[in-house]
Amino acid sequence: MKILLFALFVSALTAATASAAPLVKVSAVQMRSVADLDKNVQKISQFLESLAGQGAQIAVFPECALTAYDTEAIKRTDPNKLAAALDAVGQACRKSNIAAVIGTPLFRPDGKLWNSAVVFGPDGKVIERYHKVHLAEDWPVPGDHLALFDIAGVKATIIICHDERYPELVRLPVIAGARLVFYISSESGVTSETKLNPYRAQIQARAVENCVWVVHANTPANEDAGGSHGQSRIIKPDGNIVQEASMFGEETVTATLDIGKADGAWANNSLNCEFLKAFWDAGLKALQRK
Repeated sequence: MKILLFALFVSALTAATASAAPLVKVSAVQMRSVADLDKNVQKISQFLESLAGQGAQIAVFPECALTAYDTEAIKRTDPNKLAAALDAVGQACRKSNIAAVIGTPLFRPDGKLWNSAVVFGPDGKVIERYHKVHLAEDWPVPGDHLALFDIAGVKATIIICHDERYPELVRLPVIAGARLVFYISSESGVTSETKLNPYRAQIQARAVENCVWVVHANTPANEDAGGSHGQSRIIKPDGNIVQEASMFGEETVTATLDIGKADGAWANNSLNCEFLKAFWDAGLKALQRK
């Protein structure tokens, strides 16, 4: 009888926990930017208004969506104009009551650049500024922390493009409680055929090896085969793709995420390996230093 009562208690507790887990409607925006801050702000604002009208709570935009991924244009960016553009995006979030993840360069106090993601809440306030840690380009300097923050009632983290090749950048925040991963990128173009399947495989692996949701916003390919290769996607905690965009289109992929299905199980199982426990403990301490 005691065993039966205990089993019923565990079952009820599990059901209550699952029902308490939030449902979050998220959109990945596959947007083509230009080397003009004002035009990009206008397009981002239009997407925010439209997606909010469709019930989305968070909109995720690609790497350097605010400036375009154009190295020379980024290097010419005026710090004051960039700050004004970010303020305008925050105002658009507040106006439409939607949170957003925006890829953009950011200036350090010494004038050097980070390749960053700025997270705005639906009130327009900045929740997080994450800077790309592992670089495949020469214009920014590496980031100085991992991301862990609350958004729409969920703990989340971010990685940017080349970061996806480094599993610890996701695993450590997941061990610390993240259940939603935002991945923003401007990956190689369609002519780099040998990279296309590995790009998809790597980010699917980050989802399934940690048991978390992944929302990926990438830039589309251009008609001349320049730019990236699109295929923005939303990935379930079991690694399967919910939706995936085309290669060339400017479009959005949207899904309602059941956060209860993201339990971080495989990430947390890492802590059961005694001889690696000190390794994970050191990593978690590094995560806490922001």
